[in-house]
Amino acid sequence: MSPQLAVRLNAVGLYAIGAVLLEAFFYQFVFGELPCPLCLLQRAAFCTLAVGPILTVMHGPRPAHYGLTIIAALVGAFIAGRQVFLHIEPGDVGYGSALLGYHFYTWAFVCFAVAIAACAAFLLFDRQFDPNAGRLRTGYFERTAVLLVVAVTVVNAGAALIECGFAWCPPDPVDYRLLHPAGKG
Repeated sequence: MSPQLAVRLNAVGLYAIGAVLLEAFFYQFVFGELPCPLCLLQRAAFCTLAVGPILTVMHGPRPAHYGLTIIAALVGAFIAGRQVFLHIEPGDVGYGSALLGYHFYTWAFVCFAVAIAACAAFLLFDRQFDPNAGRLRTGYFERTAVLLVVAVTVVNAGAALIECGFAWCPPDPVDYRLLHPAGKG
């Protein structure tokens, strides 16, 4: 795999991360499903998952970038797995809506596992790390992927702040704390 192809594939990964986060926002804002604290942590893990691909797009492929992505995916998989285990009892309906028969935290676990496998596979291609490969070109496609993830991360942080305020998030949120403070109607 050439360094240029590695950069392009990392940009595709950024679009995938952006799509996952936008889907979560769609359910939050269109269907009114506020994310629970574990859901917010999974979103943060997806935002962190983007750090490695952003570094690759901006500075070229490095094994450390894939390492950062694997660490973020392991943390995200742990958080998503914890939520799966919370709802594994027979008769438990789970938290939030299901997509294609699985709740979002189950899909998050799958996405984090796929990210780990993809990074492991990318690390098998040494040619992308060749320092003499020439100058990398980042075009509109790659720069837009970075901007998308950065924008979605900022919006995600703002939405979490509005939902939780400056306190611990409630385990089963029903309202945005900063928009409707307790006792203010």
